[in-house]
Amino acid sequence: MRTIRFLLQKEFRQIFRNKIILAMIIVMPAIQLMILPLAADYEVKNINIAIVDNDRSTYSQRLISTITASGYFRLTGYNGSFKEAFQLMEQDDADLILEVPSGFEKNLIREDEQKMFIAVNAINGVKANLGGSYLSSIVKNFNKDIRLDLMPAKGVLQTPTIEIVSTNWFNNLLNYRVFMVPGILAILITMIGGFLSCLNIVKEKEVGTIEQINVTPIKKYNFILGKLIPFWVLGNVVFTIGLLISWLIYGIIPIGNIGVLYAFIAVYLLSVLGFGLLISTFCETQQQAMFIMFFFMMVFILLGGLFTSIDSMPMWAQAISKLNPVSYLISVMRMVILKGSSMKDILPHLGITFVFALVLNVLAVINYKKTS
Repeated sequence: MRTIRFLLQKEFRQIFRNKIILAMIIVMPAIQLMILPLAADYEVKNINIAIVDNDRSTYSQRLISTITASGYFRLTGYNGSFKEAFQLMEQDDADLILEVPSGFEKNLIREDEQKMFIAVNAINGVKANLGGSYLSSIVKNFNKDIRLDLMPAKGVLQTPTIEIVSTNWFNNLLNYRVFMVPGILAILITMIGGFLSCLNIVKEKEVGTIEQINVTPIKKYNFILGKLIPFWVLGNVVFTIGLLISWLIYGIIPIGNIGVLYAFIAVYLLSVLGFGLLISTFCETQQQAMFIMFFFMMVFILLGGLFTSIDSMPMWAQAISKLNPVSYLISVMRMVILKGSSMKDILPHLGITFVFALVLNVLAVINYKKTS
């Protein structure tokens, strides 16, 4: 313990001596957590739409007013032909084109049906998918209102209808920030812990102090613990700051026990820091360590379930995600903060993360080459 205490004093002095690094550790994640959730918006608005109204009737004008009043669409073209509207799409001034055929109102009243044409610019797949869904939903609701207007008077046989009322659990208002903030906080914790730990031993190699440490009687596991514990403490500090920002700015208060979160974070940081230290034992320069960690971070983030549901990924990607510690942290964050899950609920995730921490840190100790 005395040896570890001296190593910890050395590490903390090095950390607090570099004010820029300390500011980056504390201030940078706070700023990112305040900015990123505002940009990572799942709700697409201001979709540019060009409308070709070949009917110019009361019903067509009513439909156009309904679309523009929805708040999702911005009318950028009211054209006389599809060719003119398509030119707007080619110039990226229109994301969707709605063509109302001639005889629109007459066919609705007399034939009780009418087809319309919707063209979607699918360069941006997410915007195209959501924009098309929004427009289809608006047209369906418009059709329902029209049928009510044309419905016979009360007492005459009416078409039976089924009404579905849905209830949203755990995020009643479908606020995307409540969904995104825990995931973004998980990514920031992973990046800080991973990058700082992977650069630590390599920095000692570059400045030459590693040789001085190697000739001392310090055990390898003591050396790794001395490198791991300071960043474990800083990781918990960053996590605490993240929770405070989530509460103060976004009003997110964990429904579950906050102690469950800290218990999982304590184990999770051991796995991430152990992974960073393992990379550091293989590398000779900080540049090598940065590139290797960047590669793994991209895989962790993209296959972590933050932006894309893991269940919707191909089977090979789902298999890789089982070896991704970030996916377990994002899942636990959302389970505890949004659902109020208990320790019993997250035990499988905690057990797998503990195995990651044990294996990675043991490998880091074994792979660290100490010469005497």
